[in-house]
Parts: sequence; structure tokens; C-alpha cells
Amino acid sequence: MASKITIRSEETDGAEVSWFAPICNGDTDFLGQMPNQYKSSWANASKILLKADELGYRNILCPSSYQVGQDTWTFASAVGALTKNINLLPAIRSGEVHPPMLARAIATLDHILKGRLTLNIISSNLPGENLPSDARYQRSREVIQILKQAWTSDEINFQGEFYNLHLNTEPIKPYQQNGGPLLYFGGYSPSGVDLCAQHCDTYLMWPETEERLFELMTDMSQKAAAYNRKVDFGLRIHVIVRETESEARAWAKRLMSKLEIEKGKEIRERALDAKSYGVSRQTEMRELADMEGFVEPNLWTGIGRARSGCGAALVGNPDQVLKKIQRYMEMGIRAFIFSGYPHYDECKLFAKYILPEIKTISLPHLQNRVPKKDPLTPLGAGKRK
Repeated sequence: MASKITIRSEETDGAEVSWFAPICNGDTDFLGQMPNQYKSSWANASKILLKADELGYRNILCPSSYQVGQDTWTFASAVGALTKNINLLPAIRSGEVHPPMLARAIATLDHILKGRLTLNIISSNLPGENLPSDARYQRSREVIQILKQAWTSDEINFQGEFYNLHLNTEPIKPYQQNGGPLLYFGGYSPSGVDLCAQHCDTYLMWPETEERLFELMTDMSQKAAAYNRKVDFGLRIHVIVRETESEARAWAKRLMSKLEIEKGKEIRERALDAKSYGVSRQTEMRELADMEGFVEPNLWTGIGRARSGCGAALVGNPDQVLKKIQRYMEMGIRAFIFSGYPHYDECKLFAKYILPEIKTISLPHLQNRVPKKDPLTPLGAGKRK
């Protein structure tokens, strides 16, 4: 790991520690099963989110799926006014909502949250669609450019492959008037990496070996530098932390104890991005693991046998899990999105054992987050909490 990683928040010595709201039927105490009490519901998902707010997590991912669960934006809008300190990170599927209307919706929620809004940009196919990878990322690029014009300029004046717009932007300025909400992005193809390097603030990765993570970070850092930019790095990962390593490993085995092979395959293949390059990398990682599913000390891949995306967990006692997180921070990772099963219980356990040991922050807005060549003029005052 000789290469130098450059990040946006170079002066920041803490990390944004986030949790996960399972609004897409992603909660259970046995993978492969879905008891009624864990099915996606307003009651369960909002309880988890509000507990994360109470416990001091700095952000929370609200995912998106067409096949299962609740609508992301409706959920985020409803729960946002109930929160006190936590930021929200709703996932947005590019193209799902007409960009000018999306800009207005984002601005509205940003005012409800008084600037505690961040956005996860998703580029997967929409239901019933089969666009090639480059086209999907081009659509995301155009959506982001339109959003930034809507938030920071007097008009949207845009011509692209997917959108041709000329509109005034009087009604849709967000609370955060220093460029709008921060953009989090995950993608592994060359066109996806280029999109993040040019337009987004935080590059989200799924768990892999440290060596492979560092390769991704080095490549992204170099791509961003070509645009005279820097990005922060984030890691989406599961966690099982207990007082002893043996207890943590026992819970991991229990979690998988009722999973049938065919059910796991069905779960992995039902997502719209099930055939993506990122998912294939998770499969490769499982193939490198030992007989118990560990690909590195305390990095367990078994959980990916019943998930289509993020497919590994930190498993161990508090010292082991904290040491691994600190190692990631030394590499340059500044944002973590954790989750565990069941989410409410694991949220509390992580807050008990690990959260007090980490200096937690919200990722900052920085003056250079918009490329100088963009014809956008930040308006000034609004700041994220």
C-alpha cells in the first residue's frame, strides 16, 4: 500500500458512523426467513431509525428497492420531522423521478431536516428496464448536473442524451445553499468511477480485503485528481460484536442456521443490480474465504450467501472490531454504514461496545466540492448540522 490516498476531509480525524434502516424487508434474526414482526413496516423501520438518532449515530441509510418494502422518499419525509440530530441518507434511483421535480422534493426534505440531508445516488436499472451500464451512469450524470443547476443557479439550462430542459429554478432552492446535500455514490465500472470522481462527494464501497479496498481508493483518488477534486471514502458493512469473539462467531453461525441454499440464491438474484460488477466482486470475495467464511481476520463473508449486495460482516469482540475500524480509518475511510441482524438489537450493541470509542462526525461541506469548470454559483449561507 505505497500509493498516497487523498481525501476531501484531510483535516478530519473522526469518522461518520451511520446505521441502516431496513425499509426493503431487510430485517430478520435468521437469514433466509422473514417473520412477520420483521417485515418492512413503518413501525419497525422508524423505531430503528429513531433509536439510532437517540444513540448518537451521525447518519442513516434509507435504501431503495422496487420488489420489496416501502417507498424510500415517502419514508424519509415522514420520519425526518421526528428526528433530532441524525442526518438522513435516502437512496435515489436516477431516472425514477423527473429531475426538476426531484430537485424540488429534495429541497423540501432538506428544509424539513434543516440541512441534515445527504443523498445516495443509485444507477441501477428501473423496473422493466435493461439499459447497459454506460447508459445508466450517463443518466445519473445528467440527473446530478440538473440537480446542481436547480440548487445553485437561477435556471436549469441543460441538453443531454436523456434530458433537455430550460426552466427557472425559483421554487426549488434547498436549505443547504453551499451546493446542496452531499452526494454519496457506489459503482465499480469505469464509467461509474468517472462519474463519482467528477461529481460526487463520498465513494461508497462494499467490504473486500484491505488490499482490494486500497486499490479501489487509489484508483478513485487518481481519477478525482484529474478533475481537480477530492472525494471521501465510505464503507457499507455489517457487524456482529459481542463481549467475546466466540460469542460473536456463535451468533454468526446462528444467523445462518436456517438458510436453505436455494432460498439464499433467490434472495441474491432478486435485486435489480444482481448481475452488476460490484455484486460479482462480493462473490469473488466469498470464494477466497476459508472454510468458516473468513477472508481476513474478523471479516466474515457468510452473510453474503443471503444478500445481493453488501456481503460481509465484521465479527469479533469490541477490541477486534474497533481495531479493524481504526485500520480502515488509517487507510482513509471517513464514513461507515453499519447494520446487523436484527437491526434494532445490533444497533444498540454496536452503540454500547464501539460507538463511544470513535470520534464521530458528519462529513463536512468543502469549498472545492463543485468543479471550477461547472457554471454554478453557490449562494452562501445554509449549513448542515
